[in-house]
Amino acid sequence: MKNIIILGAGMVGRAMALDLAKKHNVTSVDRSSKSLALVDNPNIQKIEADLSDTARIRELIQDYDLVISAVPGFMGYKTVQTIIETGKNCVDISFMPEDCMQLDALAKEKGVTVIADMGVAPGMPNLIAGYHHARMQIEEFIYMVGGLPVERKFPFEYKAPFSPVDVVEEYTRPARMKINNVVESREPMSDAELIDFDRIGTLEAFNTDGLRSLLYTLEGVPNMKEKTLRYPGHIKLIQALKASGFLDEKPVKIGDKEISPYEFTTKMLFNQWYLHPDEEEFTVMKVIVRGTENGTKKEYVYDLLDYYDKTERISSMARTTGFTGTSGAELILQEVFTQEGLFPPEIPGKDEKVFSFVMDYLKERGVIYKVRS
Repeated sequence: MKNIIILGAGMVGRAMALDLAKKHNVTSVDRSSKSLALVDNPNIQKIEADLSDTARIRELIQDYDLVISAVPGFMGYKTVQTIIETGKNCVDISFMPEDCMQLDALAKEKGVTVIADMGVAPGMPNLIAGYHHARMQIEEFIYMVGGLPVERKFPFEYKAPFSPVDVVEEYTRPARMKINNVVESREPMSDAELIDFDRIGTLEAFNTDGLRSLLYTLEGVPNMKEKTLRYPGHIKLIQALKASGFLDEKPVKIGDKEISPYEFTTKMLFNQWYLHPDEEEFTVMKVIVRGTENGTKKEYVYDLLDYYDKTERISSMARTTGFTGTSGAELILQEVFTQEGLFPPEIPGKDEKVFSFVMDYLKERGVIYKVRS
């Protein structure tokens, strides 16, 4: 039994705390007493603290075997840097906008193991890509993913199962992809297409910036693309808001006050997008790997469809993201992966033992990736 501290008690942080508390001593930390109250396990220690205070983080994590960073993306880099400086092994699911690999040298210097982006996406597609990259010449890698409410409510037909700040980031951050060995940057929400999914129906896929480290770690792969999935029509509403200036950060003067359109709009959207604890939703993902294996053309397709857990009252996005994160924690705690430094999931994923460990771990929790070739 190990001592684990989780920084962030949102929907995903809660799922990770409940999962790990079945085997370990777990402490959950958040600035919100409301979020901590939802971590409904008497065996989990709860601490209310401001996680933007790096001195407080250093103080909190001193006596723990492993730290999990489940803070919003804009806090991710600074938080992971602080964890590494304190000399602690770490798993990160923050989806930080910065290049986390800039912390690799520091992690090596401190002699710690950090697995970053260890969530559902980024995370699992990285692991799958790394596994196949070590065994075949990949010519094309594509994945698409979305978390959506079961009940479609006007106007957005969407609810945010993780930090809404990170959702808006997907709609505003330029989408990088690789086309014929060239890294290109396109407008977010571009190249929309309609795709049919079994048991779900038609969804709309559009470009977002989810490839991240894969653009640089998968050497020799000429074509890579990532898309986000939503119900048809959702993205037109976001594009209209963006085109009308509602996502501009530069303040505008209204009367004698200056107001940021971005801050106003996101505040209103968060009210619309709030996912209530018992609100049913699902996660859908498709990962496609095409290339040549042992001289033969091969295509592998991984499909995930996961629903809200009514028994544990854990959202699907929290399950699929959080349990991937806790599998990363167990990789380190059980010494399945022991390299020092900072690693995106595709690096440990090259090892068949690591890949099988994560897949089995998720399967035990009902998160099942069906693969066909």
